[in-house]
Amino acid sequence: MGVLLLGSLSAGTLLGQSDTTVIPQTFRVANAMRVDHAPKIDGRVDDPQWKLAEPITNFAQREPYEGQPPTERTEVRIVYTRDAVFFGIVCYDSEPGKIVATQLRRDVSQELDDYFEIVIDSSHNRRNAYVSQTNPLGTQRDGLITDEQGLQNSSSDQGDGDPGWDGVWTSEARITSEGWTATIQIPFSTLNFMQSHEVVWGINFKRFIRRKNEQDLWAGWRRSFGILKISQGGELRGISEIGSGRLFIVKPYALGGFNHLPQAATSAGLTPGTAALYTGGVDVKLGLRSNLVANLTANTDFADADVDTQQFNLTPYKLFFPEKRQFFLENAGIFNFAMGGSGDLLFFSRQIGIDPVTGQQVPMNGGGKITGSLAGFDVGIMDANTRSSGPNPYANYAVFRVKRSLPGGSYIGVMGIDKRAGNTAPPFNETGGVDTRVVLVKNLVLMGYAAQSRSPGIQGGQTNLGANASYKNNWLELFAERRKIGPNFNPEVGFLERTDCLCDYADLTFKQRPNLRGIRELQFEGFLFHAPDTHRVLQTQEWQATFRAEFHNGAYTDEDIVDVFTQRITTPFNIYKNVVIPSGLYH
Repeated sequence: MGVLLLGSLSAGTLLGQSDTTVIPQTFRVANAMRVDHAPKIDGRVDDPQWKLAEPITNFAQREPYEGQPPTERTEVRIVYTRDAVFFGIVCYDSEPGKIVATQLRRDVSQELDDYFEIVIDSSHNRRNAYVSQTNPLGTQRDGLITDEQGLQNSSSDQGDGDPGWDGVWTSEARITSEGWTATIQIPFSTLNFMQSHEVVWGINFKRFIRRKNEQDLWAGWRRSFGILKISQGGELRGISEIGSGRLFIVKPYALGGFNHLPQAATSAGLTPGTAALYTGGVDVKLGLRSNLVANLTANTDFADADVDTQQFNLTPYKLFFPEKRQFFLENAGIFNFAMGGSGDLLFFSRQIGIDPVTGQQVPMNGGGKITGSLAGFDVGIMDANTRSSGPNPYANYAVFRVKRSLPGGSYIGVMGIDKRAGNTAPPFNETGGVDTRVVLVKNLVLMGYAAQSRSPGIQGGQTNLGANASYKNNWLELFAERRKIGPNFNPEVGFLERTDCLCDYADLTFKQRPNLRGIRELQFEGFLFHAPDTHRVLQTQEWQATFRAEFHNGAYTDEDIVDVFTQRITTPFNIYKNVVIPSGLYH
């Protein structure tokens, strides 16, 4: 059993609201006001420019009481200039001394703080969006939402969206006698946006009040939706006559130094003396047309990328580490091709420029990509070239991706990947696939895909087929999936946990909100994972039943009632130093 305690208990206040009238769910439209010059970004909302905008106030609770008026008032004002959009936020609080603000590190989860979050779907495809979030100290967290999902293989307490993406935007905030206020500036170039007339964005806002564990949303406030449900967000209108329609950013770099070895280095087979060290490169971002951007890089430097969080692997399967390099994160959602709900990806950019065994950087000669929207299609084209380093030969990677948006957040897409390597066998690897996401109703989503790889000298067993269905409402969550992965399916530029599998997974969760002091929700979850190989020999199987209680103050308890696990080890598994698990079937 695990117990996590967050904040102070506020159940008495929250329970007293249960009879309040529910706000009707309607489509929300916000309007931005043009201003002659930018308002001050100082955390205050007293600049005269803010008064020109009509405040947005019609928020509703998502948690704890769906659809009811928030316990605290929130106001948002939106203005814009030729180059940027600005948000003035007032979070009123009846007890400002109890506002929680502790986090000072960028891109770290703010789930232990009060915060305000802006979600912008600048392409208006109702699937993908940029996240900008700040707490009462002005600390920033930003990220990407792709196909209405956040970071792969992460828990909900890490925040909304994939925080690997870092955008250029400005925020300031301060706590006042009436609550806290924030001012935010987001350049249009940060959103890869260049359209200048009759702009329409998807947009949503979220306020989180830590001590009450309360979520207030402007749109899509049903518990079965949330801020990730981009298709249920509102719209932002009123922006027009912006920018010049051009985007051009150049970021060169140069590094210099020297290396000195003394005469004693000859004993180690090294040449003594002093040698100069120098290198340089450049990154270019170029707007080709509205919502179509080219990124170019030469002799790429990834020194500014965040380090990976250390993980310990006690399984015979691969660990997933998220991408954190900005060249690959720019418009990364277009290249997303998920193979089921397990985290498998047809294209995984960390296979380019990173040694798959050591995790060390493999030097990149250069690369380029074009991403964006064209004639109603989401398009992504990428080419990258790496030079030889240690056991890694030089290689070239080409990727092509097209998605066609369908109504309601649905899409159909195709993808092709080609890897060519020198001085190695095999010299090439090709992968392709088609995928679709169909939103039948707001709560029911179907997904399916078919993929195939091709490597020289291999015949048959190179396909991967799968489909899943998910349904969610306030008292029930259901997910069911079936996948068939061939024994020779090998996407060298993708992420695949296991091959040779007939993988079946089903998860059912019942949720109940009893009228008990301090308790917000009770959950009963059960899942079954059955994974024999394609010869129907069992490799992995697990079934589990769990009871979970969530409290109004954010604490929870998670108790496994039963957990039965079976795993077949086909080759001896070296778990640590001289500790080896022999082959066999383990329960």
